[in-house]
Amino acid sequence: MSNHPNLRIVFAGTPHFAIPALQRLLTHGFKPLAVLTQPDRPAGRGRHLTASPVKQMAEAEHIPVFQPATLAGHEATGLIAELRPDLLLVVAYGLILPAEILSIPKHGCWNIHASLLPRWRGAAPIQRAIEAGDSKTGVCIMQMDQGLDTGPVLHRTRQAIGKNETGGTLHDTLAEAGADALLYCVESLASGKPPEAIAQSDQGISYARKLVKAEAQINWQKPAQRLERQVRAFNPWPVAWCTINGERIRIWHATYEKRLHDKEPGTVLNTDKSTIEIACGEHILNLLELQRPGGKRISAPEYLNSKNLTGRLDG
Repeated sequence: MSNHPNLRIVFAGTPHFAIPALQRLLTHGFKPLAVLTQPDRPAGRGRHLTASPVKQMAEAEHIPVFQPATLAGHEATGLIAELRPDLLLVVAYGLILPAEILSIPKHGCWNIHASLLPRWRGAAPIQRAIEAGDSKTGVCIMQMDQGLDTGPVLHRTRQAIGKNETGGTLHDTLAEAGADALLYCVESLASGKPPEAIAQSDQGISYARKLVKAEAQINWQKPAQRLERQVRAFNPWPVAWCTINGERIRIWHATYEKRLHDKEPGTVLNTDKSTIEIACGEHILNLLELQRPGGKRISAPEYLNSKNLTGRLDG
């Protein structure tokens, strides 16, 4: 039971991104009545059914766990209504909340969204911000409604995007920032001063479509600067790749160089044992860390020690 008996909280989350938020709540005495998380999924080489990170933490903390396959229908609605939550906190849960459930908690449903809304509504705001070359992003605590990340914002914090930022590093930074922001809002509510809900602007709306593996292939016709951002955004998933000597090579780290050339995009310009310079539609991309099929991540010099690389790359 919560140390704050006047605030009945249900927490809905699934992946690692949600862990800091749940941890923050527990540390500050806001133990949820129950946790909702997605059903166990096959994972690893053995494809064994594996509990989500949130389920694992909840069970360790002796919090009841529910794993409905969908929230549509009377069963899920009845389950949540029976819990009588004052607040439903949603952090990267992965299931759509229908109107019937949104209306159950007295104070509604709050969500951590990893962008400065209304920029980057949708599934992959962290990676799309890097890919687009944004200089800043942040997190919003949003009052959920029936739209796609359209609800009013209760609190927002800003975060610079570093020039070496990857999808992975920014994910971890924003998970922590989101946890702090959510705790601030929950503590405000518990103290009788609920955060003010401010409607999103109808200007500057953009959508962060879901990442798919097909878009990870490098197209050398694009400017080197865009490809460098693609490499960073798609690290650690789905990981940018290209074909070299008939092999599908993953590119984990690359830099771009503002240097003119007169070669076809994809041409190998230089392999001086420290980097692999590739001509792009505009300027040059330096490949610094690569991974061959079935191998581990290696530096460009390590790759060049085992491979002679000349000519032109596919893509």
